[in-house]
Amino acid sequence: MKSFATEFEFTLPVGYRDADGNLHRQGVMRLATAGDEILPLKDHRVQANPAYLTIIVLSRVIVRLGTLDMVNTKVIEDLFSVDFSHLQALYNRINQVGGEGEGPSGL
Repeated sequence: MKSFATEFEFTLPVGYRDADGNLHRQGVMRLATAGDEILPLKDHRVQANPAYLTIIVLSRVIVRLGTLDMVNTKVIEDLFSVDFSHLQALYNRINQVGGEGEGPSGL
């Protein structure tokens, strides 16, 4: 049986600085599930602003960022633009968005 990777390590170009001033650059993103892309569509923040879908989806699929206990939407909102773009590109690459097997979100 052939196995395939479901989690992918990354390094943010700048990094997330937490409230204590600690910088978090190393992380892990997992492959998205259908639920990761569909369930956030019910969220009031996405209904008010469809661009918020990306923030929720990334907060669901990033399983680790530095030593943070959890990655939530506030963490994603507080990323520098270059780091946010980096994560969007990684998401698209590992989930094959824009190519064969394109997903609905097109993050």
